[in-house]
Amino acid sequence: MPKPLLHSIHYYPLKAVGGHAPREAVVEPWGLAGDRRWVLVDGDGQIVTQRPHPRLALAAAELLPGGGIRMSAPGLEPLTVAVPPSGKTVTVDIWKDLVEAEPADEAAHAWFSAYLDADVRLVHLDEPATRRPIDPAYARQGETVSFADGYPLLLTTLSSLDALNSLIAQGDHSDEGPLPMNRFRPNVVVDGTAPWAEDYWSRIAIGEVTFRVAKMCGRCVVTTTDQRTAERGKEPLRTLAHHRRFGDQLVFGQNLVPETTGSIRIGDPFTVLD
Repeated sequence: MPKPLLHSIHYYPLKAVGGHAPREAVVEPWGLAGDRRWVLVDGDGQIVTQRPHPRLALAAAELLPGGGIRMSAPGLEPLTVAVPPSGKTVTVDIWKDLVEAEPADEAAHAWFSAYLDADVRLVHLDEPATRRPIDPAYARQGETVSFADGYPLLLTTLSSLDALNSLIAQGDHSDEGPLPMNRFRPNVVVDGTAPWAEDYWSRIAIGEVTFRVAKMCGRCVVTTTDQRTAERGKEPLRTLAHHRRFGDQLVFGQNLVPETTGSIRIGDPFTVLD
């Protein structure tokens, strides 16, 4: 087996829409630089994701210098959104975490409301170092996260995806496979490890940056959404329910918390420390 290495890097400037795959990225205490600093919310401040709106998969947000984004989606002209001026904030409810964030201008709200045919607003996380602590059951004092589901980074492995696709091929919905990795929206993808080896890791290193493995990643209906068409099927949740159920969660991937910061690059060595 070849030595394990970092196969790919992914970040998502706006939560729930298409991401980018750079050759290198900066790891900050709360995640990759530029990852999930923007999110959509409804009129009650609840975050808006692909769960109820799979068409978000067809939209994209390009990160601009200074932290703004350029948004694009089928049927709409692209729109550039600047980081809001500091001062005014609104309360965002992200999985029962109440987080203060800055609202974008009215043009951004109107653009996404038109796309989703729903009343939504676009907001920006101005202070990732202080706004949202990680679940204290899995965190150390002062650790925070962006608008990611719960942890700064998500790691997946090519070998585990291959193993999952082999299981899908044996099931009743084999025509849905093989699935691409983008169904799982990871931040870092590792090559050269054994299938499901990540179940047993507690600390890892990518290049010179070290991470604590916080917990397994429970998966939701978003993984059944084709990220190119926004159509939904049964997989991978059906197969995960048969083969990767841990307690009440269907698991694929591991959540990471950075122990150090720095840059990571495709091809960096991957090391299991504990």
